[in-house]
Amino acid sequence: MLNNFNKPLKLRNFAGFYKKNKKEEISFMREKIVEKELYDYQERDLQKIFTYLNDAPDNFNLLYQLPTGGGKTVVFSEIVRRYIEQTNKKVVILTHRIELCKQTSKMLNGFGVRNKIINSKVKELPDQDEYQCFVAMVETLNNRLNDEKLEVDNVGLVIIDEAHYNSFTKLFKYFEDSFILGVTATPLSSNIKLPMKDNYKELIVGNSIPSLIEKGFLAKAETYSYDVGLTSLQVGINGDYTVKSSEDLYTNMSMQEKLVQAYEERCKGKKTLIFNNGINTSWYVYQTFKDAGYEVRHLDNTHSKKERKEILKWFKHKPHAILTSVSILTTGFDEPTVENIILNRATKSLTLYYQMIGRGSRKLPHKDIFNVIDLGNNAARFGMWDAPVDWQQIFKNPDYFLENITGDEEIEREFKYKMPEEVRELFKNSENIEFDIKKAYNEAVNNGQKSKAVLEESVNQHAQMCAENSEDVFDARILARELKDDIRDRVKRYSYCIINNTKNYRDWLFEDYNRKLRSKINDLFQE
Repeated sequence: MLNNFNKPLKLRNFAGFYKKNKKEEISFMREKIVEKELYDYQERDLQKIFTYLNDAPDNFNLLYQLPTGGGKTVVFSEIVRRYIEQTNKKVVILTHRIELCKQTSKMLNGFGVRNKIINSKVKELPDQDEYQCFVAMVETLNNRLNDEKLEVDNVGLVIIDEAHYNSFTKLFKYFEDSFILGVTATPLSSNIKLPMKDNYKELIVGNSIPSLIEKGFLAKAETYSYDVGLTSLQVGINGDYTVKSSEDLYTNMSMQEKLVQAYEERCKGKKTLIFNNGINTSWYVYQTFKDAGYEVRHLDNTHSKKERKEILKWFKHKPHAILTSVSILTTGFDEPTVENIILNRATKSLTLYYQMIGRGSRKLPHKDIFNVIDLGNNAARFGMWDAPVDWQQIFKNPDYFLENITGDEEIEREFKYKMPEEVRELFKNSENIEFDIKKAYNEAVNNGQKSKAVLEESVNQHAQMCAENSEDVFDARILARELKDDIRDRVKRYSYCIINNTKNYRDWLFEDYNRKLRSKINDLFQE
């Protein structure tokens, strides 16, 4: 019964150590252990999990969902402590990255659980009786077990961190008689062909992001979406956009300019983390911000351990730092002082979407809100990060969810451009700045006019706006540059009307529009 398991452990400060052997001394007792209790929502989830541990068969597979920042490592560390205390069986914890192994081991030490990391240096386990728990990277443990070089006896519970990665399933055969607990923020498999419902029998859903925000455990996201044309992107065999097509789009000058513009509008002066799809893109971003005079660093998986440590230390202590990266910082990275997350990429991975934004959601006494700059139409594709999600539905029917994700072309059609307040202020003398391209097109067709009459009318309006807010033709032509996003939006909507939405044609229309706008401005000041 549930009451057989102890109440949350209140850890007391103590110091000391136990000897692993004569050469090594484990510092898990040497470290000061702070008092810690589970939050109410964590305790409730833990009790639900132990209901299955008590009542379900020993070889039951259970999945537990808790948002990034909800404290899943704390929850399963307490599970490990209570489980070992109650059953006297051993626990194996699996991760997909060595950094997560170290973080997990440190947390377990804090809960008084003796543990050992099985890394590339560990070939055998002659001392396994000295430990209650083992933390291992999935590939390392798989190789050792496959080569029959080591064996862990009396394993009653296997915990899988970041369980949405499919690589873990290869180890299930070695623990057929053990209870398997998968833990993830997003119960959607990284491989659409291998749904999680095939490997886990039940899902326990923890507190939602909106609930954790309301209770003060997570910061609230302010999301700003910028219209980006993604029709040039290609989808690879993994189901996500290819690095090559992403780099072609995000390294071009207009996208780099849009990125810097978004940063200066919403993020300037605050610690910023930028995610890209591809190392080359990240280097482009680094150079762009460096040339603009900003404090910026780049980090990817080719950096050495020493370099990574130095860069992250710099990022931690620089108040206005900008760090551009790829996906290396989506898991196992915790820097609560991040105030801006820039998604300088598009993704079709729901998990990646939540992981990236989650890097900014840590709460601090002076940090209740963080910014999300979306340059990949991701919010339109998946919904807002802090919107309610039916994880049970996604877990049970992943195909239905994936098939109903909004497509890029539909997103672009539905995106409504809104002139930023700072740009609108530049045109304060103009009463009307709106222009309904679709309505104007329908009227032109009904009146037997050529479709290009629509763009001519639009050009006239823009030219009038520039003239009304300038002292001379030179000021007006400079002011016209501020309309580039509005122009792109109008050109895009016109292309939908005439059913010619190719990138080359839209680019030509954009350049032609600007030529006609400059000419019309000249005409207005000559009249």
